[in-house]
Amino acid sequence: MPSSPRFPGAINSPLTTKMDWIVPSLMPPIPTYRILNSDNVIEDESRLSAEIPTEEILKWYHNMLTVNIMDGIMFDAQRHGRLSFYMVSAGEEAVMVGSAAALAADDVITCQYREHGVFLQRGFELKDFMSQLTSNCNDPGKGRNMPVHYSGRKKVGVHAVASTLGTQIPHATGAAYALKMEALENPSAEPRVAACYFGEGAASEGDFHGALNVAATQQCPVLFLCRNNGFAISTPSSQQYRGDGIASRGAGYGIETLRVDGTDIFAVYEATKEARRMALEHGGRPILLEFMAYRISHHSTSDDSSAYRSREDAAHWKSPERNPVSRLRHWLESKGAWDADRDREARAQIRKDVIRELTDAEKEKKPALRAIFSDVYADLTEEAEAQRQELKRIMLKYPAEYDCDQNVDGVQGL
Repeated sequence: MPSSPRFPGAINSPLTTKMDWIVPSLMPPIPTYRILNSDNVIEDESRLSAEIPTEEILKWYHNMLTVNIMDGIMFDAQRHGRLSFYMVSAGEEAVMVGSAAALAADDVITCQYREHGVFLQRGFELKDFMSQLTSNCNDPGKGRNMPVHYSGRKKVGVHAVASTLGTQIPHATGAAYALKMEALENPSAEPRVAACYFGEGAASEGDFHGALNVAATQQCPVLFLCRNNGFAISTPSSQQYRGDGIASRGAGYGIETLRVDGTDIFAVYEATKEARRMALEHGGRPILLEFMAYRISHHSTSDDSSAYRSREDAAHWKSPERNPVSRLRHWLESKGAWDADRDREARAQIRKDVIRELTDAEKEKKPALRAIFSDVYADLTEEAEAQRQELKRIMLKYPAEYDCDQNVDGVQGL
């Protein structure tokens, strides 16, 4: 008797005489993994890695608090004209800090533009943030990018942020493929993964689908870390997709996937740690994590979120029971590792440090004018050289029109 045909497009699909339609609305919703319960208590302590000392968790809290306070100050600074633009990450601090804590120091990271906590957890300092935000001479990007587009590849292993939505996702897949080849050539080397951060809005870009498909077919060791805050820039998720969030797409590409409570830093940490372990198994494979959170503030200083959501909804997620900073603080206090007095002192000191670093950054010189033309070609093209000479001529002819004394080397350095 001949064997059943094996269609190459779906080899393991059994044959049936019944018309079995896949009806998404009848499928159970994907559950959300958590460790902290609704009262911010860990009911099963065995679910938390035993090797995490309380001192490390206190560092997580301090970094989350720092991001939260820095965001508030920088948002106001933009309103006062001290910055041209800013984006806060209120409500998503646990996603950033918790996931970054689970990654290795030499993992390759690409991100979007709300990953302040990732940079901070991996060693970025307040001076580094302020140098980029004020576009001074200490900014590795030489002042050529808009605020919150940090560059930390050399210092913290995070590639520069770019505004083009979704491009970092295939970049991560490419990096992961390179890491896979590197591991094959040097089996004794410490294995590494690529990790990519993006929002659910970026998952609507074609780059997302191409990156996941290549990563799956080539079995690349990459973590796709999606921050699903429900609104993208200003479009509710209900208007972006009909499927069950972003996690449902992972299964479609044959990628192991987990949905996680993004306001629970313990769940974020444990999920990312396990995802990294899985990604390195059997020569490598991609993993998708969907972190469920809520963007408490506006998308950016150019946005008014009251136009597309209610203030009551945002206030609910800002409450101590729901926002990630308060949730971790509640747990620390229940363990006797933190109290109200220490919290007040920490907040006051962080606020003082942020304001001091911002003020100091504003006093620094701006990058050299010649940086306008550098880093594109090894040698300037004839056209670029002519433009440089013309710019220098005009600046020397009309010195009162340009604040060249604010730049390193001034116009003469051009």
